[in-house]
Amino acid sequence: MVQFKHGICDCFSDCSLCLITYFLPCITAGKNAEHVDKSCCLYGFLGVTCVGAITRAIVRSDIRQKHQIEGSCCEDFICHLFCPICALVQESKEIQSNGGPGPLSMARE
Repeated sequence: MVQFKHGICDCFSDCSLCLITYFLPCITAGKNAEHVDKSCCLYGFLGVTCVGAITRAIVRSDIRQKHQIEGSCCEDFICHLFCPICALVQESKEIQSNGGPGPLSMARE
């Protein structure tokens, strides 16, 4: 098992991704969900509702499992409860560094 390649507080290193995620978190949440074969629209929408921390934690857990990253469901939930923007950016950067589509690409690849 490995760690995330980008730290949770490394969200400001990619300003465009950080700004998109801050103002439109549904886009980043949906793109992250799509990477683990979840519905982009459903998880993008649910990610900004009152159950957002739970749905985003589920996607984060799936990303961790897919890329064999250490962690627990509890850690995933806490990250999305207290630092949702940083967690979304971290996940998006992890997906991109593992060969996934760029964080701001709008077309399926």
